[in-house]
Amino acid sequence: MIERPSQTWQRRVAEQEAAVAAGTLPQDQAYAAELWPAEATAAVDVVLAAYAQELADLPTVTDEAAWAAVERVVLALNAIDERQAVIETGEREELCEYLDAVLTEAGVDVTALTAGRSLHRAELTDAWRDW
Repeated sequence: MIERPSQTWQRRVAEQEAAVAAGTLPQDQAYAAELWPAEATAAVDVVLAAYAQELADLPTVTDEAAWAAVERVVLALNAIDERQAVIETGEREELCEYLDAVLTEAGVDVTALTAGRSLHRAELTDAWRDW
């Protein structure tokens, strides 16, 4: 099972909160909760979990099904980011890597999938991504 970026963000927030509580990290150096607010991170987590489950539930992931799943998850992430502006460069890279990894885990050759639309693998989300 691939760890969702949102789970990583939640863990970083919790680690910093624990360090502040333990007195090992000054409050003014605890940045994680500002980067990854709980509400936005939870929303991203729900969307990513649904994406992974959708692909896992398919007996065979066709190109059409893969593209449809990518489109749905990217549009959902766009909506979250539009409301809360939480996806910056680092998060974008983590999210794109995750979307690719989930497809790969589901048996999709992402290089072939994207090549079928004359795209590079790194352009998997570009048609819909606003973040």
